[in-house]
Amino acid sequence: MEVKIGISDSPRELVINSAQTPDEVEALVSGAFGGEGVLILLDEKGRKFLVPAAKLAYVEIGPSDSRRVGFSTVTAS
Repeated sequence: MEVKIGISDSPRELVINSAQTPDEVEALVSGAFGGEGVLILLDEKGRKFLVPAAKLAYVEIGPSDSRRVGFSTVTAS
């Protein structure tokens, strides 16, 4: 699953590929706003991302983009 986080005062968004479910991520985001003060997410490689809740502009939760890499064969007629 892909999570995009907009951070205030930053021109780029943070993109994390996470093995967590959308419901788990939503609960963590809500918890950060509810008083914990820090959003903590893990990516698929086990790295931990900590973002202060006061700096969160938006959080987009969605399926991972399936990027296709490879070659196709084209036959000439």
